[in-house]
Amino acid sequence: MKIDSKFIIRVAGTLTAICLVVSALLGGVNAITADKIAAINAANTEASLNAVSEGADEFAPLALTDAMTATASAAGAKLTEAYEVKAAGEKIGYAFKVVASGSQGNIEMIVGVDADNAVTGVSIVNNKETAGIGSKVMENNALPSGEGVLDQFIGMSGAGTLIVGKTVDAISGATVSSKGVTKGVNAALAVAEAIA
Repeated sequence: MKIDSKFIIRVAGTLTAICLVVSALLGGVNAITADKIAAINAANTEASLNAVSEGADEFAPLALTDAMTATASAAGAKLTEAYEVKAAGEKIGYAFKVVASGSQGNIEMIVGVDADNAVTGVSIVNNKETAGIGSKVMENNALPSGEGVLDQFIGMSGAGTLIVGKTVDAISGATVSSKGVTKGVNAALAVAEAIA
């Protein structure tokens, strides 16, 4: 069976036209929503910064260095932002926005670290974890001990020492999400130790 070359050209032309129209539509949607998405992310980041740094009145952005990003990467997460946390003009610690892999995608979080390199808080900025399972970690649901799964990190220190099942408890059924958050916290601690 021989296919007519005009038919092939017609099909290719139709598919090309469809691709161009869809690309234009996607570009238009992106142009309309990009600023709104960026504003929502900025608001979530600001809320998370305040949540992990009690008493802070200033978050001075730090320039990311290759050493800082390499340190976070070695700990299993990506460092995207860093801040020097201040209260009344005095440095009281750091806050780091890190991204680690969860069960359904990336978990973007802010981790606060005090001047003694101990965690002051963990707040989730954005995630795609499964509702009712991984979302229990993101929402800081209580562990069997009654403590919130994110709250358990407060006061912990020692980059690389936080291990799910040993020093960190996981929400039942959401071990991968718990491990993702733990990687992010370990990465933040590692960066704090490296720049202190």
